[in-house]
Amino acid sequence: PGTGNAGGMNVNVDELSRTIASRGVKVDVYVRKNASGLPAVADVDGSYRVHHIDAGPPTILPVPRLARYVLDFAAGVMDRFEVPPDIVHSHYWLSGWAGLTIRRNLGISHANSFHTLGRVKDLAKRRDEPAESLLRIATEHEVIEESDCVVASTRSEANDLMERYGANPAKVCISPPGVDREIFGPGSRSDARRELNMGAGPVALYVGRIQPLKGVDVAVEAVAHVPGLPLMVIGGPSCSQGKAELARLKEQASGAAVRFLGPVPHRELATFYRAADVVVLPSRSESFGLVAAEAQTCGIPVVASRAGGLSDVVSDGVSGILVDDWDPTAYAAALEKAIIDGGLGGGALEWSERFSWEETADRFLELYNGTAKSRETLS
Repeated sequence: PGTGNAGGMNVNVDELSRTIASRGVKVDVYVRKNASGLPAVADVDGSYRVHHIDAGPPTILPVPRLARYVLDFAAGVMDRFEVPPDIVHSHYWLSGWAGLTIRRNLGISHANSFHTLGRVKDLAKRRDEPAESLLRIATEHEVIEESDCVVASTRSEANDLMERYGANPAKVCISPPGVDREIFGPGSRSDARRELNMGAGPVALYVGRIQPLKGVDVAVEAVAHVPGLPLMVIGGPSCSQGKAELARLKEQASGAAVRFLGPVPHRELATFYRAADVVVLPSRSESFGLVAAEAQTCGIPVVASRAGGLSDVVSDGVSGILVDDWDPTAYAAALEKAIIDGGLGGGALEWSERFSWEETADRFLELYNGTAKSRETLS
């Protein structure tokens, strides 16, 4: 996660699958085969299974090119069913399209989590970003209309589904992701810095993919307004503009104390969180913000945009500071305040207790049972 198309959604699917499988539920995850040599079925730590489905060439493709293979993917998934499952839970608009196709063909229950919404992204995008395709917007409307349940990560996303897409409130369920507390939790800052070969002094941290939507340009300019505050950037280029954005950011940061570290394995992020004084997330759009939840679980305050789900994940003045726009000077002031205010770390740790995969799994199992029973009653 943190490069290409992989991000919080991938972590979400993995953690949710592991937790639900630990309850004795059989979980199978179906993904498009994007590399040659992958097995048809892979066992994940004895927990759940991943099926690699032939749909298009076995290579990583840009998201716009994936649409032409959705129906092939859906057909490949149905061919793998030994027995049709009780419910299909799809993630993202493309998989929502596939899930809806399976629902129509087999008459089984279907839930969808979007993670990002095209209309919301268009409202928040930077001027040089292309608009989302009409195909995406139309597909999102169709998936929302026909799914048995639409899962939102936050109240903000639920409101977007209802206000911008006309979603039926009775079909909208709010279920925030959790945090793996075996990996993420408070720890010694000095030990973390020693492990990372870092010196003393305040440090800001950005974690996420490199693309205009994430607002890394705002973070880079913000630290330039805070003398002596270096910024570590963890993540790799994503989307069609990713590589150009990374080159632009490096040019923008020339002469500033900004280190571009690239992506790191998810489990290693905890050490970077603990080494930082503050995490900065100036996203222009965010349905949840898993990085914010993870950082707070490590006791690190978050300075974030008051955008989408971040306004629910970060408690302004308690676990971090929310900034109303993308003015770098406003972020600079918030970063300074977060570093000086020693109480935010404790507030972050306390606020993070609401993010639990166990509780998330409880909500989903209740949702799955309710959705499946409702469909049985209708049929």
